[in-house]
Amino acid sequence: MAPEAPTSFWGDVRSAIRGGRQDYTSITIDRAIMLLAIPMVLEMSMQSLFGVVDVYFVSRLGSNPVAILGLADSLLALVFALAMGLSMGTAAMVARRIGEGNLEAAAVAAVQAIGLGVLVAVPCGLLGSLFPVPALRLMGASQALAAEGSTYTAILLGSNITVMLLFLINSVFRGAGDAALAMRALWLANGINIVLDPILIFGLGPIPALGLEGAAVATTIGRATGVLYQLRKLSDGSSRVKINRHHWQLQWATMLRLARVSGIGILQYMISTASFMGLVRILAVFGDVALAGYTVAVRIIIFILLPAWGMGNAAATLVGQNLGIGDPERAKRSVWRTAYCNVAFLGSVAVIFQLFAEPLVGFFTQEQAVADLAAECLRISSYSYVFWAFGMIMVLAFNGAGDTTTPTWINFLVYWLFQLPLAYLLAHPWGYGPQGVFIAVTCSQTLLAVVGTIAFRRGSWMSRKI
Repeated sequence: MAPEAPTSFWGDVRSAIRGGRQDYTSITIDRAIMLLAIPMVLEMSMQSLFGVVDVYFVSRLGSNPVAILGLADSLLALVFALAMGLSMGTAAMVARRIGEGNLEAAAVAAVQAIGLGVLVAVPCGLLGSLFPVPALRLMGASQALAAEGSTYTAILLGSNITVMLLFLINSVFRGAGDAALAMRALWLANGINIVLDPILIFGLGPIPALGLEGAAVATTIGRATGVLYQLRKLSDGSSRVKINRHHWQLQWATMLRLARVSGIGILQYMISTASFMGLVRILAVFGDVALAGYTVAVRIIIFILLPAWGMGNAAATLVGQNLGIGDPERAKRSVWRTAYCNVAFLGSVAVIFQLFAEPLVGFFTQEQAVADLAAECLRISSYSYVFWAFGMIMVLAFNGAGDTTTPTWINFLVYWLFQLPLAYLLAHPWGYGPQGVFIAVTCSQTLLAVVGTIAFRRGSWMSRKI
């Protein structure tokens, strides 16, 4: 193999954002991480920007709309769990086929993933659009709050197919190493959402003010436009995975294999999502201010922390491609290197949350009680970030190898057997209130790091076949 040509740091940054064909299994690990992580970090930032933009404008309508936003998001989190589980299996399968040099099989896997996503999204959309009030009531909303948020929730859940396809097709791009295309799809979707949000929420000229419902319409239009961009890039040869007309047919054997790989992954994300919904349900007892404060804090946390998931996705891609060429040791080294980078990033985030919690939440709410609770959530949660940096990378590395069983058991232990009982005990019997929920989240993220790292060091993931 010819030695790698020397490159500059800023040259690699430009290459990462610009995109292009690259063999990530032959260049240095540090450079491979950089070229993959930069666009993936930016992609994840754009994914979280939807929520930040929505809560920024919706907060101008009062605390009730913000509380509805939080409740509806906890319901949409079920769709995200399905999408992330399917995306994990899709990315792992595409990355393995790319590592093997089998572009035809990668294209087939991509089509089956899209088909599977549509089959899952349609019934979810029907249920969400037909029964928004019972769904909100189940999450602890009062009858009045559920009635107020019914239309917004129906639009958001009814259009969940845009969420599903945006996740799935971007996972195809990530698995293929075309992270820049995934990033651009989210740039486009967010750009449209940012422009439409204030127009549809508050009205402009002949366009009527739709209020909270305008946020749902703007987000849906933005995501749908992103999906159209993705489909074009899959068909015009811009991506390493090119889908031609003959690929557009369902192959049940491939779809079932993908479903098996993704099935446990879906359960994995469902466990963590159900835990999040449980936390919201525990907080709902403390009223709309508690829900609004938690919603503001979570939107900020997700916006700042999703880039860390971008690093994890880079590690997962490197694991899949290096296992595809039969080099598990390089896959392992890639994970450790990425984890150290993530520790540096999340350690910096923890310092920012400790020093600037009030200015951050003040940007999203002018209600003092809501702001105080949100700032406290940011500070308490940040104590675990250095540890969590390791935990999330290890879990995503398992998924990149196609081993979805191990992280599922880890999530079950950490979130259901530890986090939820501790949150309930701290919040209610032990009298800590909402702060008890925040403490439970911090403790569980630390435990995730310990258990995930121990499991990763055992190395069973290196022999996984998909």
